Parts: sequence; C-alpha cells; structure tokens
Amino acid sequence: MTAVNAEDIFAASKALAGHIIETPTLLSPALSEQFNCQLYFKHEQLQYTSSFKARGAYIALAALDEASKKRGVIAMSAGNHAQALAFRARNMGLKATIVMPEQTPFAKVERTRSYGAEIVLKGRNLNECESSVNALIDAHGYSLIHPYDNPHVVAGQGTAGLEMLQNVPDLDMLIVPIGGGGLIAGMALIAKSIKPEIQIIGVEAELYPSMSQMIAGQPVICGGETIAEGIAVKSPGSITLPIIEELVDDIIIVGEQQLEWAVGTLAEQQRVIAEGAGAASLAAIATAPSRFNGKKIGGIICGGNIDMRLLGTILNRNMMSDGRLIRLRIGISDEPGMLAKISTAIADCGGNIVEIYHQRMFYDIPAKLAKIDAVVDTRGQAHATEIITALQNKDFQVDVIEEPS
Repeated sequence: MTAVNAEDIFAASKALAGHIIETPTLLSPALSEQFNCQLYFKHEQLQYTSSFKARGAYIALAALDEASKKRGVIAMSAGNHAQALAFRARNMGLKATIVMPEQTPFAKVERTRSYGAEIVLKGRNLNECESSVNALIDAHGYSLIHPYDNPHVVAGQGTAGLEMLQNVPDLDMLIVPIGGGGLIAGMALIAKSIKPEIQIIGVEAELYPSMSQMIAGQPVICGGETIAEGIAVKSPGSITLPIIEELVDDIIIVGEQQLEWAVGTLAEQQRVIAEGAGAASLAAIATAPSRFNGKKIGGIICGGNIDMRLLGTILNRNMMSDGRLIRLRIGISDEPGMLAKISTAIADCGGNIVEIYHQRMFYDIPAKLAKIDAVVDTRGQAHATEIITALQNKDFQVDVIEEPS
C-alpha cells in the first residue's frame, strides 16, 4: 500500500466495525447561536484512549503480516499515539515499545505503561528519540508504526470523517486540526469523494505552522510552548502533504489565546473536556467568525487528554479575561476595620471574595500603610466595574492585577 484513497477508508471502516466506538456527531446549540451557524462536533474525546488515534493504530496493526506481529511494534510519541498504539497492541496480543522523551509528564508515561507497553525514556524531544527507535528496530526487528506518515494510519483516521458525513450528510465544511496531517488527509479524502463541493479547512497552532510553511515553499520555522501539543509538529508527513495540498481549501492559524478560550468554552458551555488540539476547530471559528456565518459546519474534538491542572489554569485565566474573576490590589491605612469595610463594599455589590491576602511586611509599602490583594468572583465585566467603583467611593485606591502573581 503506497497511496491512500477513498476505497481504503471504506475498507478501514468495515475493518473497524466492532473495534471502535462510533462516537456521536452532535449539534452545539449555544455555540451555533453565538457564531450564527449550525455547528456540529464529532466527539472523539469519547473514543478508546480518548482520541481519534485508536482508529489508525488498529488499522496499521491489523495490516502487519504474522512475522511482523510476532516481532512486535515500536513508535516514538509523547501523547495520544503512544496510548492508542499501546492499547491496540495489548488487545491484539502484540509487544509494543514506545520511546518517549525524558521530559514526558509522568501521567502520560504511566497511562501508556498501563496498557502494557514497554516504555523507553530517551532524549529531550521526539527528534532525539528517533535514533533510539532506529537502534531498537535494528536490534529486534520491530515494525515502526508512525503516528501519521503511514497509509494505513491515514485510512483509519479518515473513518472519523466518513462517520460525520453519514450522520450529517449536508455539511458545508469540515474544520480539522493539523499536526502531521494524518487526520485531515484521511478526512479530506473521504469527504471530497462523497461530497466534492464540501470545503475542508485545516487548523494549525500559531507556534507550529509547519504544514502551511511547507505548502507555501517556505522554510519550516516553528517551536515554543503550546497547549495544543497534539498538533505541535515540526515535520509533516510525506504521505499527508500532497493530499492536503490537493484537497484542503484553506488553513487557519490560531493563537494560544484562542486555543485557551476554546478549551474553556467547551468545558463551561458544552461540558466537554478537550485538550488544546481537540479544541482547535472551535478556536478557528472564533478567529475568523464571519467566514462561517450561515454555514453548516462539522468540527472534531479530536482528543480529551488534557492535564487537569492545566485545565484548571485555563478556566481561571478565561474567567479573568472576561471579568468574571478579578484580582484587585487595594491600598489601605493600617488601622482596625479596613478589611471589614472592603468586604462589606464587595458584598453589598453582590461580589464573592475567593481569596484575600493582607500585605504589610514588604519594604515598598510604608509602615503605616498596607495593601490588600483580593480575588473576587463576579458576574462579568460590568459587575467588576461596579465593585471597583464602590471601593473607590469609599476612598480606597484600587488597581486591577491582570494576571495572577
């Protein structure tokens, strides 16, 4: 198998029957109203190992000959591909070895190990893992299951798009995250074969626009810390690149702020837990809302493997950005009753004090003065302004701290 076509995806769909969760494609009423469109999400965060990767991993393993299955498989991955391959290999009775960077969070390492894979921690990033993978292949004859540059993987991932169009046949466009390109290549192949006029829109993280750069013939320059680590790929696939060049109509670049907003909005409004890459479809709509007006859109929540501490941080940051959580620094004279006056003023406005700190020991504060740092829960920006005004009317100096210290 040297190329991928729609027939391969139909065949993969039949092969996956009984081995996959046919995740729902559901209308999002609130977000549809907000963006003046009909927005449907394919909920692959409900899939085995909480991502679409379980599709391609199964098809790639099933395609191996018996000798290769006996020798075992290997991959380099720090995330969803590692867990999916380990899960599928365990269920098929195959030995799986996953090479992960030494800095991979413990939770991801342990989740992958819990599926029975042998874990090798080597190198600081995936590029540095490659030499370890090659050495293990030479020593043991393992078969490499690449996370996206594998035709069987692409065919398996494309089944998500087939299911979407079976559930909602009259979609005008699909919005799909791009990392190495396996998911969007498979979905574009099947979608364009079923409905040639459908638009396929890709989404890349601003720090990792490698596919856009390669298509434009530009040097690939990317890197940095992103919450969308699932699409933080520096080297797109040689199999996926020509498919995307031919079939994808446009690629939208989204920033970290849009990704954070999308993760938080899905959690708050839809009660959907999505990782950064999993929220990229929604982030794209928020980045360019006018182009989606009146359209029937299919997005995909491609994964839900987000660290809970990161999710908590994002939710708090989103609340601060829209004024529902404010941090105030209030200057006071250091005398009895000041704290009571502050709490009364906030309470009279209906605000809720979440945290409060009384600072008087720092040298930048005169000995007879003090500062109160208060984190206040509000109904929104207008309510926050009301609380600040009430404090100022009681002769307090109030400054808003934009980010938590």
